[in-house]
Amino acid sequence: MPPGAVTGRTIMLQGTGSNVGKSVLAAGLLRALSNRGHRVAPFKPQNMSNNAAVAADGGEIGRAQALQARAARVEPSVHMNPVLLKPSSETGAQIVVQGKVTGESRAREFQEIKPRLLPRVLNSFETVCTAADFVVVEGAGSASETNLRDADIANMGFAAAADIPVVLIGDIDRGGVIASLVGTKAVIAAPDATLVAGFIVNKMRGDLSLFDEGMADIARRTGWPALGLVPFFEPACNLPAEDAYDLSGRDRRGPDGGRTDGRVRIVVPHLPRIANFDDLDPLKAEPEVDLVLVGRGAPLPPDADLVILPGSKATIADLAALRDEGWDIDLLAHRRRGGRILGLCGGFQMLGRTISDPDGLEGPPGTVEGLGLLDADTVLTAPKTVREVAGEDICGGSAFTGYEIHMGRTAGPDCKRPLHRLSDGRPDGARSADGRVAGTYVHGLFGSDRHRADWLRSFGAKSDIDSHDALVDETLDGLADHLEVHVDIDRLIAIAR
Repeated sequence: MPPGAVTGRTIMLQGTGSNVGKSVLAAGLLRALSNRGHRVAPFKPQNMSNNAAVAADGGEIGRAQALQARAARVEPSVHMNPVLLKPSSETGAQIVVQGKVTGESRAREFQEIKPRLLPRVLNSFETVCTAADFVVVEGAGSASETNLRDADIANMGFAAAADIPVVLIGDIDRGGVIASLVGTKAVIAAPDATLVAGFIVNKMRGDLSLFDEGMADIARRTGWPALGLVPFFEPACNLPAEDAYDLSGRDRRGPDGGRTDGRVRIVVPHLPRIANFDDLDPLKAEPEVDLVLVGRGAPLPPDADLVILPGSKATIADLAALRDEGWDIDLLAHRRRGGRILGLCGGFQMLGRTISDPDGLEGPPGTVEGLGLLDADTVLTAPKTVREVAGEDICGGSAFTGYEIHMGRTAGPDCKRPLHRLSDGRPDGARSADGRVAGTYVHGLFGSDRHRADWLRSFGAKSDIDSHDALVDETLDGLADHLEVHVDIDRLIAIAR
């Protein structure tokens, strides 16, 4: 370790609300500390997201923690995100503890479960700490949710249990940041307020000096020192979004969204329980791709070259939502025009003739009709498949790496025309007789550069990104440099314990 390297230090980033940029700031801080020569690791006690990743030790964690592990230059572990909630309805979620599914719970029921999970959260935290000299912990949602404080394991409840100093993050881009930070001090309990060692204001646009007095005012009113005013970091769009809320600011155009001639137009319906949507990031980054994420209330554009049905945490419910929007009719019209369709995981299941849920894994037991675009049937069954995979495209031969996270098995005549051959010899996916409709259980396909290039070539386009992995790493390094300029990292190190 270099002179002055940190030893066994921890700090926690909490927010005044959701989507203030905690995940991105944590990733940037981890990369900055790693660049300084420190041995670092991320930790998030509790996450709520359907954007998941397969950890090196075999379970699933939030995608944000996998990105943070990458920023820290360490392998992702289930202990970095010991409690993951995967929403399956407006009030219910699947509970994943230390990488494994333990059941389903309603929001109110989960408040009773959380205290029983705290010992396992602290156990995971100790495991992460033993392998690092500096751990950056990320909170969830808002630090000022006083109605949830008694059973909290995600924010102040965890910080108090683990005796960790907190840095509070406010988002100036959404407005009201002074009130958000000062208001947090006003409503949280005094012992929690003493855990706060400073604040950062994130996503500033324009002249930073215009908020000098604002920073001073927050410091005066709270007694917390200002640790940084961070300008909006536009390249963060190259990093995976933590959850579907983060997609709200991305491309959601309808049919009049302004197609650019010569670009491949890929259309994706934004399903209510969309999952593992970072599958789309490598395509969105390509200059010759016009990726359109279509929000509810808008039809699927009729000039699409490819429609991708994305993954879903609640396949049957999302299929019903798709029909409610009339997107099933748009898909059939797209198919009649000779357009191509690709289903990813839950989207693959929707393309078949039927989806059966005999054990009620997603709701009441029963069978529903699929879209009928593939001659195959799906039965939703446990246990959940969670694994990393590698393979090659059967038609083009291009290699890929990826992962599977799903419940269910799909079989039928079109599965005898698989899309992929996995490295262990298993077939994956299905294709229609004319090859224009296909589905796969593999996530992360388009992160493999040659495989993505072959897909684009089949539409007459070329890939302009030699390495999507390199693009992500360059973005993390740029973010680290950004924080070195605008955040007092030396002071962060000094206040950590």
